[in-house]
Amino acid sequence: MKTKAITLSIISTLALTAYTSSAFANQSTDDTSNAHQLVVLNGVSYPALAPLGDVPTPADNPTTPEKVELGKLLFFDGRLGGDTSTPCSACHNPALGWDFPADLSLGYPGTVHWRNSQTIINSAYYQKLFWAGSSKSLEGQAKSAAKGAVAGNGEDDLMEARLALVPEYVERFNTVFGDNYPKVSNAWKAIAAFERTLVQTDTPLDNYLRGDESALTDEQIKGKALFEDKANCIACHNGSLASDQKNYNIGVPTNKRWESDPMAQITFRYELYAKGSNEKMYRNTKADPGIYFRGKRKEMKGKFRTPSLRYTQYTAPYMHNGTFATLEDVIEFYDRGGVAKDGRTTGFPQTKSALIKPLGLTASEKKQLLAFLGAFSGERITMDYPTLPKYQRLFSEEELAEVKK
Repeated sequence: MKTKAITLSIISTLALTAYTSSAFANQSTDDTSNAHQLVVLNGVSYPALAPLGDVPTPADNPTTPEKVELGKLLFFDGRLGGDTSTPCSACHNPALGWDFPADLSLGYPGTVHWRNSQTIINSAYYQKLFWAGSSKSLEGQAKSAAKGAVAGNGEDDLMEARLALVPEYVERFNTVFGDNYPKVSNAWKAIAAFERTLVQTDTPLDNYLRGDESALTDEQIKGKALFEDKANCIACHNGSLASDQKNYNIGVPTNKRWESDPMAQITFRYELYAKGSNEKMYRNTKADPGIYFRGKRKEMKGKFRTPSLRYTQYTAPYMHNGTFATLEDVIEFYDRGGVAKDGRTTGFPQTKSALIKPLGLTASEKKQLLAFLGAFSGERITMDYPTLPKYQRLFSEEELAEVKK
């Protein structure tokens, strides 16, 4: 695949296009030609796969080129965090699929995260962000990531003080938001505006669904038929985002590294404690409970929000804990009915979805399905790291020399 380098000027153009062509809030993200089509499987109707439409943008945070430029700088700037080592780009690296390439994501220094990082590409179309769907907007996601104890670990006062000592940021925040001094609440808005330009709407699948019959190979077309029938993928991966954004326990086993890494266990159990787990659960839980803490009902244990299949060619490893290294591994897992090659499955078997059953795919069908999954990704999207603005000099060289005497 060719590499597609997005420059700041192109991003600004994308942002302005989205700003002028969309009605934003409460609109379907599907291309209108496919928005209302359905696929019926086993007597159940699912939204058909569809091309991505306009980027949904909240009315209280319209996209402008100036805001996108500011958001890009902040996305790469570790000063929005605790010790400045964990900018957004640390876990969402442009050269590595806009996510983190290891099974478990980078944690704040002294911690190891317990989940796999997700790509930023097309995240603008989600109504639920994070694996547990705990954030409802990119603005909220940026805030949670920058301030979370095992992620950015930032404090508002410190982050604002840093930004206020950067003349370029003071000027940019004033231009974009009218702030006399930068406010972190507006920093999250700028980052979200930048992330809404990181979309890919010209994949082979998008082009095929818009009428270009040559966009998919014969092998991929056969894979699409499997996707919508025998393989049952369409039951959860449907619509324009290839995600129904619902929550399921599909049987993913725990990550072996997570099980044996003391720092990962410490981080995980800290999170259990912080979210109000009782002592029994804190000491004995051996698997990630997923969305459980959003409602603390037993039937919620082990469930996670369905991820999109878009851009997955560049985002290995896979699943909420990065336990599968390749898409081939993922297909094998589903073909076995939600059981890994070594026989392991979910730590919460009582909530495993009835949708997950052995598929009986042949070797050739697995290849066809794999080929079709590749159609959800277009060219790789990359970006050069920007030159970040510098702090204001509080003392001249002469004044510093005088102090040193």
